[in-house]
Amino acid sequence: MAKKPDSSSRIADNKKAAYNYFFEERYEAGIVLQGWEVKALREGKVQLTDGYVVIREGELYLIGCQINPLKTASTHVSPEAARTKKLLLHKEEIKRLIGKVEQKGFTLVPLNLHWKDGRAKVDIALAKGKAEHDKRDTIKDREGKREVERVMKSRNR
Repeated sequence: MAKKPDSSSRIADNKKAAYNYFFEERYEAGIVLQGWEVKALREGKVQLTDGYVVIREGELYLIGCQINPLKTASTHVSPEAARTKKLLLHKEEIKRLIGKVEQKGFTLVPLNLHWKDGRAKVDIALAKGKAEHDKRDTIKDREGKREVERVMKSRNR
């Protein structure tokens, strides 16, 4: 049985991903960071919304993830907020992902950043884009759940 991560271990979530994509498979990958980036992650200065994962030369890279530097960053380091970050997965997993991504309609999207045993990890998903009518269905479902919660709340008073 998989252990649920603490809510305190979460760094950032990509909330737009669930709206724009259907998730087929999920993977947890390590992420290669510089020292100032780790400090900024601890402060929560990260934005995953526009991030995506690409495969180059048999390796995975996270592009578009903004890690904003702290004002107290060292003077000898020139921080770049939108730096391309390498992701770490087993070779077998990467080969499997390469085969899946080459199929029509599949892409890799980052879902969230979190801490695991003191290391920053990123959850990525093999995803297929939603059509416009699927997005409308998602909105209808969300509004329906809100309405049910409103009625239940007013009934319990």
